[in-house]
Amino acid sequence: MAVSFLNREVSDLCLGKPALRWISVDATVSEALTALKRSQETYLSVWKCADESCICVGKICTADVICFLCIKENLANPFKALEDRVSEILPKGASIVRHLDPKSSLLEAIDCILEGAQNLVIPIQNQRSTYARKKFFNKPSSYCWITQEDVVRFLLNSIGVFSPIPTSTIESLNIIDRDIMTVHYHDPASSALNYISRALAEQTSVAVVDDEDRIIGEISPFALACCDETAAAAIATLSAGDLMAYIDYGGPPEDLVETVKMRLEERNFGAMLELMEECSHSTMLSSCSSCSSEDEFRSVSGSGSSTRHGKSGRYFPARSSEAILCNPRSSLVAVMIQALAHRVCCVWVVEEDHTLVGAVTLTGMLKVFRSVAGDHKQERDNFFRQ
Repeated sequence: MAVSFLNREVSDLCLGKPALRWISVDATVSEALTALKRSQETYLSVWKCADESCICVGKICTADVICFLCIKENLANPFKALEDRVSEILPKGASIVRHLDPKSSLLEAIDCILEGAQNLVIPIQNQRSTYARKKFFNKPSSYCWITQEDVVRFLLNSIGVFSPIPTSTIESLNIIDRDIMTVHYHDPASSALNYISRALAEQTSVAVVDDEDRIIGEISPFALACCDETAAAAIATLSAGDLMAYIDYGGPPEDLVETVKMRLEERNFGAMLELMEECSHSTMLSSCSSCSSEDEFRSVSGSGSSTRHGKSGRYFPARSSEAILCNPRSSLVAVMIQALAHRVCCVWVVEEDHTLVGAVTLTGMLKVFRSVAGDHKQERDNFFRQ
């Protein structure tokens, strides 16, 4: 039954999905930021079009821009950096966005994710004529995409077909990732920049720990994605602990904002200070941050999570830099529910004294369900060998 479920068409996950919001790969970083703020999306798809043929080549969010602005030369001249092409920010190497036929199986979708894809781009099904459909599918707006979270949620809704695996502990299933990224509370936030970039690429977070490796909180790229671009200044000037407070939903405390401005002045980052002032003025007039995406951060029905206003006046789930925790004896289904309820891609695994052991990611969960098909194939091969 589980194997037949994994053979369902991936188009089943696309029901009710909105068309993609997109920008051209030739757009500037500044244009991308403007589009993000106007769309209220967390991510925008990036497309390359030529000869009436278009392909999605990546995605971008404010966190990508923040990491880009944290590069030393860009901190010194952020206005020049904002005029660079979006293509300068897109990850090099393996694509984190993949096109997939709507008739592909759920198993094929999981395989794409396990190979590194974060978003799967699927044509929107329609009843138009072949000619009209051909013209329609040349446009980026004729596609939607599904995420790792969408797939995990779909599996959770039919978790019974995988019994008894969901009730097994994450320890027994061997899905606790011990190759985790940590930074100490009082370390400079800039020392975690490479980790933040990696967390963004791998759909995880950076744990903030004390001297005994007990977890205090996390620096989440998804929290950064709800900030404005001047969070780059906070990364450059604050400690990891203060950065958690700065990017917390609801906007940074005034005293930290003043600390950042003072340190920028001391380090002769006048252009970045000017960008902060400009963005602050823009926020008062309209908005200078992007948050609450329909696709990535919509609230979970029945999860009990509330929403509140951020500094831009928009809504987002009431999640902060507080880490979501479980223990090695937690069941797989319990951890899945935690991740989906709190809209996180990483649940931290701790012992009773809060000592950090590792993490369970959405990718790790999907590996378990993928193994079901692998086990079935092995059993079938053994049967025919006998």
